Amino acid sequence: MALAENELSFQEKVDQDIRIEPKDWMPDAYRKTLIRQISQHAHSEIVGMLPEANWITRAPSLKRKATLIAKVQDEAGHGLYLYSAAETMGISREEMVDQLLSGKAKYSSIFNYPTITWADMGAIGWLVDGAAIMNQVPLCRASYGPYARAMVRICKEESFHQRQGFEILLVLSKGSEAQRRMCQDAIDRWWWPSVMMFGPNDEASPHTAQSMRWKIKRFTNDELRQRFIDVCAEQVKLLGMRLPDDLLKWNEERQHYDFGPIDWEELRQVISGNGPCNKERLAARVQAHADGAWVREAAMAHAGKRAQRAAPDQYKVA
Repeated sequence: MALAENELSFQEKVDQDIRIEPKDWMPDAYRKTLIRQISQHAHSEIVGMLPEANWITRAPSLKRKATLIAKVQDEAGHGLYLYSAAETMGISREEMVDQLLSGKAKYSSIFNYPTITWADMGAIGWLVDGAAIMNQVPLCRASYGPYARAMVRICKEESFHQRQGFEILLVLSKGSEAQRRMCQDAIDRWWWPSVMMFGPNDEASPHTAQSMRWKIKRFTNDELRQRFIDVCAEQVKLLGMRLPDDLLKWNEERQHYDFGPIDWEELRQVISGNGPCNKERLAARVQAHADGAWVREAAMAHAGKRAQRAAPDQYKVA
């Protein structure tokens, strides 16, 4: 009876938009869902640094180099905010990192694609970060307090990244013919993977219905995907470019853009570890973790010495 009463009280709080905090009672399934979602979100931010860091040393100007470094640094910070939010659910950061490095935990499939040209930095900013914003702004109203509060700052910074990316493409779109071709090529390669970022269609999504009932999510995958396509279909006109979808067309009756079929098999293959850069991305994270072992050990040793100085009596031998 106590369990049923707790579940009823919990759902009533959620229905009334009262935030759930770490010390509040919550269903085990709610906790498990949040740990999966927040940790995967954190992993995505950390792995997401890799395709952009690839261009830091090759950015076309000092200004571009500085802004790209700042963006990669932002992504690292986002990962740390999210790991901290997940830790409030009772999972350790070490356990989450181990899940990532072992391949047990997933991260966003979009980061398993290569960054071939400088224009990819613009396409990632405009499309990938644009899709992320569409997904993440509603998370600022998620039912779990630490997650929602972390998302407020993350979304503000992602908004800057999106504008920065669009500006890169805008400059290229007004450049030479070669630059214009490079701009269009990047859009062609990143469009469909960005559309897939919202996840499977609603009827094929195993978590959407329950997550919406718990108000972890506020909109379905298909609703968010449609909003994203509607926005990008208009913005691409400012670039003088086109989205790689011959079926993209405004539907007056629906007041939305119709769009072509999504290659869900491609998404399945990438999620399964068979994308262009899956092995490369995971290997880079494993190597970075190994290379940073001495930093973690030094930090722990320093923390131990500080604790000993703060409370010396407990270390005295009787």
